[in-house]
Amino acid sequence: MLTELRRNVIERGVPEERVDRRISQMGKAFPDALVTGYESLIGGMTNDPKDRHILAAAVRAHAEVIVTLNLRDFPEPALKPYDVIAVTPDEFLLDQLDLYPGTTIGVLRQQAAAHRREPKTVLGLLTFLERSGLPQFAAEVRRHL
Repeated sequence: MLTELRRNVIERGVPEERVDRRISQMGKAFPDALVTGYESLIGGMTNDPKDRHILAAAVRAHAEVIVTLNLRDFPEPALKPYDVIAVTPDEFLLDQLDLYPGTTIGVLRQQAAAHRREPKTVLGLLTFLERSGLPQFAAEVRRHL
């Protein structure tokens, strides 16, 4: 999946060294997130053939949720046997806000404070997130502030 991510981001014009640095940072921030040993499960998956490796990795990792903008390639009948659901990033973050409001807003404050460029405030970050495809999450966080 990281190979696919790297290729797609570079195709959008982001310099290779910047992409590699970000992937390295992701690995350091989430060292347990790298899933291996899922390859033998791919053949049994019934979702979209191009995304079967994602479902296989989710099953191998005992994940309950796949977060994707591409819900079409993860139909419920393909996920149900594995007790996995697919949700959009907006839905996922709304769930996190509902379950952990203090932590979620705290993380947003940390992100805004850590930015070297704009947005450097939570409200500015919410505007950015809204424009990036998270309108419901941004609106709900604003109600909590």
